[in-house]
Amino acid sequence: MTAGVEQLLSCLAARAVSQPQVDSVVSGAETLSAAALWSRSGELAEWLRDHGVERLGLWADNGIDWVLADLACLRADICLVGLPTFFSAEQREYALTASGVDCLLLGPEAAEMLAGPSQTIQQASGLRQLVALELPACERSPLPSATGKITFTSGSTGQPKGVCLSNAQCLAVAASLVDAVDCPGARHLSLLPLAVLLENIAGLYRTLLAGGVVILPDPADLGLNGSSGVHLPGFLWALERWQPETLILVPEWLQGLDRALAAGWQPPLSLRFVAVGGARVAPALLQRIRDRGLPVYEGYGLSECASVVSLNTPAADRPGSSGRPLPHVEVSVEDGELVVAGNTFLAYLGESPHPPHRPVRTGDIAELDAEGFVRIAGRRKHLLISSFGRNISPEWVESELLAGGGLMQAVVLGDARPHCVALVWPADPRVSDAELEARVARVNARLPDYARVRRWARLPQPLSAQSGLLTGNGRLRRDRFAETYRSLIERLYLPTEEMTA
Repeated sequence: MTAGVEQLLSCLAARAVSQPQVDSVVSGAETLSAAALWSRSGELAEWLRDHGVERLGLWADNGIDWVLADLACLRADICLVGLPTFFSAEQREYALTASGVDCLLLGPEAAEMLAGPSQTIQQASGLRQLVALELPACERSPLPSATGKITFTSGSTGQPKGVCLSNAQCLAVAASLVDAVDCPGARHLSLLPLAVLLENIAGLYRTLLAGGVVILPDPADLGLNGSSGVHLPGFLWALERWQPETLILVPEWLQGLDRALAAGWQPPLSLRFVAVGGARVAPALLQRIRDRGLPVYEGYGLSECASVVSLNTPAADRPGSSGRPLPHVEVSVEDGELVVAGNTFLAYLGESPHPPHRPVRTGDIAELDAEGFVRIAGRRKHLLISSFGRNISPEWVESELLAGGGLMQAVVLGDARPHCVALVWPADPRVSDAELEARVARVNARLPDYARVRRWARLPQPLSAQSGLLTGNGRLRRDRFAETYRSLIERLYLPTEEMTA
């Protein structure tokens, strides 16, 4: 057991003895005390060991059982594979197979749906809401020996990429955040899925390590829709109901708060630290929200570095930057690209190990100012990062649109936006809008929710090298395209009533 894991477990064990009745985790109407958290996670750890589980999959919404499973894996030294519920069925099956999961925790109804005739559904000790489904044995790739967690990106291509991390790496980030955020004993409201590494480490681990309380509202109460929808009334209700002290938001939720504040909504006075990350944040938006009393701080991270790399804090704040690097990493800029060393991943799933001392080239264009603050200018490649923090390759979605037939050209956009839109040129210009809509709908049915094209429009003419929008070999000049069709793109993001006005 590594020092970081031992530190967290020692904190939980000590709290179970010294403050057994204090709240540790709250989910809906259920509250788990410090003593119950320790005892029930221990029961589950023993059950997992007794059943020979080596790689545990977890496919569920946030809840107490999610936390218990995570802690049980730490205690039993079992690799945890958390799967976001917003993954498509194809992505989920790919992730389960690629990671070699031998047991999957999930809801009873989902288990009945997925279980084959020879598979057994069991009630695992310590759990109340989730059941265990034994998965068929299959040939699986070896993992680096220290792998404690496999986190899957949201899939910048068709299939998500698994990143192997050690528990020591994850807890090093959590420990850095405890010092940086400096909110001991705080009530943290988890709005992002715990299967998302940022919430798992900066939300769950940091809060427990700091002796705080983790609040896990039911996604249905929040009115959430997959990973690319936010119901503002439900979001505001949760803030008022739970009176949290810390939060982690993606930019899209921050924009929702901005609209609410402009309409006269008053934020809870309890809020002490609101972190925002996952995609770029406009400095003007951040400042406007701060001026209205919300303590919002921008940060930066990536899965290959076990989440958070840099963060603005009350003690070191530079608006427009992503903050200073945290103590567990070292950063530099090489040829304009941000490079991170010191707490890097073990390997990509199914690939050769990543040398422990080799820095990670992030692909982000960045600069370090004289005082060490990181400023991210954008992506080296064309990867889109939605305002919900999901990674999307436009080429992937475009290829899906073109693969269905009927379209000759398609350009997908959505960087720092809540959803994707597309500009298309049909193979037959006489085709009706209704037929095009049906084609887009069929493609959307194959895509995970965060990559679906919510709106589209016809291009006024096909793209060509003569117009300057394609290179000589047919590659799209994306920056020039976005500038040429700026007004049409902006129109696709207008509220429906404004589009039809």
